[in-house]
Amino acid sequence: MKFICTSVDSLPAALAPRERAFSLFKASGRPGVGIVAGALKGSLKRQGYRPSVPAWDLLQLCLSVCAVDFAAPRRECADGWTRTLDLTVGLLEPVRWAPLIPKLETMLRLLTGDFWTLHFVPGGVEPPQGKGRALDCDCVSLLSGGLDSLIGGIDLVAQGYKPLLVSQKAHEDTDRQRRIAAAMGRSSTHLQASHGIYIIGDREPSTRARSLAFYAFAIVAASRVPLPVVDVYVPENGFISINPPLVPGRVSSLSTRTTHPHFIQQLQEVLDDVGVGVRLQLPYKFHTKGQMLQSCLDQARLTALAGDSTSCGRYRTYNRQHCGRCVPCMIRRAAFLAWGPDTTKSYAYPSLLGSDKSSGPDDPMAAALAVLTVREKGLDRFLGASLAFAAPAERPRYRSMLQAGIDELAALLQHDGVL
Repeated sequence: MKFICTSVDSLPAALAPRERAFSLFKASGRPGVGIVAGALKGSLKRQGYRPSVPAWDLLQLCLSVCAVDFAAPRRECADGWTRTLDLTVGLLEPVRWAPLIPKLETMLRLLTGDFWTLHFVPGGVEPPQGKGRALDCDCVSLLSGGLDSLIGGIDLVAQGYKPLLVSQKAHEDTDRQRRIAAAMGRSSTHLQASHGIYIIGDREPSTRARSLAFYAFAIVAASRVPLPVVDVYVPENGFISINPPLVPGRVSSLSTRTTHPHFIQQLQEVLDDVGVGVRLQLPYKFHTKGQMLQSCLDQARLTALAGDSTSCGRYRTYNRQHCGRCVPCMIRRAAFLAWGPDTTKSYAYPSLLGSDKSSGPDDPMAAALAVLTVREKGLDRFLGASLAFAAPAERPRYRSMLQAGIDELAALLQHDGVL
């Protein structure tokens, strides 16, 4: 599958057979050409943003990758999953990025499980020239509307930091993100942005690359923080970051690598190579979700806000309700069980015991098999090579965290009568 993403003026007059195109930041008016972030540049300018060219080119690249990820159905591939994707991206400084192509292709392979071939050509869109002054912020923190990012923001504020909160808009989560930012006292330093990808034709639902847009928004937002190097916090519990396969067949990109430490390290290397002054931080990489709840520095605020956060992997499927049985929901419920009362409004399946496979993939069974494997064969047999990426000095801490995560899941399964 071949794709091109560039400015309207740089789109080719005609597309090759089986080639698809997207215009960046502006509609082309041409039939069959998709649009990426049509309203984003103007919105950033009005809000005062003036990012550097390398940061803006990173955004153009990340949004282009997201567009391709959405537009290439996996079901058309021989194995129903692994795609071969050829992407040409118009950048302002393609020469700066050309030496990084092998590194970027490897990084995208890890993130999406596909084989990528990248080409960079002139044709990028100029960055917005907003006139806003530096914000009263000293770091950036991702705010998704989920429980982990809520805890991350609460902890930063409790420690005296002044985070610029960055959210990727999601249908009906936008208001929740605003409420959380307001409750932290950071309404005036909260950026919400949307990738605004408009697809012509079928859409792929797996969206393994969607997080790239989120990271790119945060990196562009860092341009308003008055520091030479800005910390960008990615608040995610370590169990989900590592995302060990619960059953042997669920490997590679079938389990998301969105916040995996190895992926974050690769992205950091790219930022360093192109001269973007940002440090990506995974502050909870050695914490389970339950441990994050227990160690949160403002328990009163957390208690008031935790129930309104979202975690479900099928939230839209269940009409904006937690399903209660997908892996993220089970980890959420296990965390609340380890911490205190679960104030989540409702779950479609409040007990794992009564949720059979007809309600979706059998994640409770996978969790039960994982717990039993650890009990019978040991944690190392269950993990396999999951910690091969980590430095030897860090492996004991990862191992301890993953054991605690399994223990939290086991407690939930026993609570619901599955084990």
